[in-house]
Amino acid sequence: MRKITVLSFISLDGVMQAPGGPEEDTSGGFKYGGWVAPYGDEVGGKVMQKLMKPTDLLLGRKTFEIWANYWPEHADNWQGINEVTKYVLSKTMKNSDWKNSVFLENLSDIKKLKNSKGSDIKVWGSSKLVQLLLKNDLVDELWLLIYPLTLGQGKKLFADGAIPTAYTLVESIVIPSGVIIVNYKRIGEVRTGTIGT
Repeated sequence: MRKITVLSFISLDGVMQAPGGPEEDTSGGFKYGGWVAPYGDEVGGKVMQKLMKPTDLLLGRKTFEIWANYWPEHADNWQGINEVTKYVLSKTMKNSDWKNSVFLENLSDIKKLKNSKGSDIKVWGSSKLVQLLLKNDLVDELWLLIYPLTLGQGKKLFADGAIPTAYTLVESIVIPSGVIIVNYKRIGEVRTGTIGT
């Protein structure tokens, strides 16, 4: 079985839309694209290098289209991005010129992929896909890069429908720019109790 890890840049109010640039995703009138740029620093850059180590990717159609227009020509910035397999969940897209792209049609295809043999799989961006994975208990780990700002609008990581799940902290770091980077591993059901007893 393959592990699925969701990596997400999020604001304090949980927005994950268009972290990379002003034109990345303006849907819904979103006007804060590129909100992570002011927080870049050397420590964060080293963590990003670790997170960008080559592994198979699972992407939603919109994120895939953004990436397919950028990464093939900028592969020096992400070594191995053109060589790894890019699995894409889409009902409308069936092929791409970006090599090593494989198209999936539905949740059943994702479950088959997770249960197959191969490397672990990382999910970047892809808000609708992440919602589907969270609703169906298919996320094994979360890498969250939490930025010190609120955006008030935009696509959110935990919009609705995530099932109750407990995680344990595996790794964390606060970089000089104030970004908190955390790795959580799924451990099972939510436990409850009473404080002070």
